[in-house]
Amino acid sequence: MEAPPDALSRDSPTIRAVKDITFGSIAGMVSKVFEHPFDLTKVRLQSQVLDSAARFSGPIDCLTKTWKHEGIRGLYRGLPAPIVGAMVENASLFLVYGELQSVIRRVSGRPLSQDPSLPQLALAAAGAGMFTSFLLTPIELVKCKMQVQMLVTPTSTTAKLPGPISVLVSVIRSTGLRGLWLGHTGTLIRETGGTAAWFSTKEFIARLLVARRRRENDGKPLPLTSSGAVQLHPWESALSGACAGAAFNLALFPADTVKSAMQTEEELRPTKASVGGKPIPKASFFGTAKAMYRAQGIRGLYAGCGITVARSIPSSAIIFLIYDGLSKHFA
Repeated sequence: MEAPPDALSRDSPTIRAVKDITFGSIAGMVSKVFEHPFDLTKVRLQSQVLDSAARFSGPIDCLTKTWKHEGIRGLYRGLPAPIVGAMVENASLFLVYGELQSVIRRVSGRPLSQDPSLPQLALAAAGAGMFTSFLLTPIELVKCKMQVQMLVTPTSTTAKLPGPISVLVSVIRSTGLRGLWLGHTGTLIRETGGTAAWFSTKEFIARLLVARRRRENDGKPLPLTSSGAVQLHPWESALSGACAGAAFNLALFPADTVKSAMQTEEELRPTKASVGGKPIPKASFFGTAKAMYRAQGIRGLYAGCGITVARSIPSSAIIFLIYDGLSKHFA
């Protein structure tokens, strides 16, 4: 039996926030362990677009050479930073996404018993992505720098390389706190547009699956969660999440490519810091994008896109499977 409107959200705002943070963090952490070798491959392919000679011919070549020369530790190089990043990203995304939905409901006068429209969900998701980009950029900067360490210092796999804290401190010493947000424009574009595509695609597919289940159930009420949404079967969460993962990365992938190139520029293509005592300004987001386009055209801006979409499909399925599963279990 469907719950009455006043019972659709029995959780207090504080409890909902704690759940969003906790469930989002767990889902992000698990998915990141699965996808990290593929993310490392993506970053390395993106970072070589401006090189005079490519180190890798493609994703398989990159994975093979990384395994051969660096072993399992190489495939998971820089993992601590993205683990933290995934926890921060997913916790903030789900938290802010939920809160912005509440704001939109109040502004539009939409009752709790009525689902927000897809454009409203996309707006809430875009806001969540914009907020998260400010938290995520410093973490991704450290991650990307660590993921190209062995390309700069091709020593034995047992060599001691700087860890995430050392890399973080080095960035602050050389560029100040502001330097931690190098490449933020790319992260902002990717997270704002990508997150809108991510959540709205997930919701769109989920609604299609729920409508299908209602038809098969002869229109009888379906079990609800504490927030009033229809409970999804695990396979429905996974399928809608998988589609969302592909949509996220296909939406604005070139922004991520430019961001990765900017964040690894100092390691892979170091230049003089100054000329005649005057500091040389770092290339801007759009300046880097133009240089990458001149170097390899559209292909260069989509370097690593194939493997990124391939890994994002199961990774995003895992995120929503865990998040929806935990939400259902602790409803």
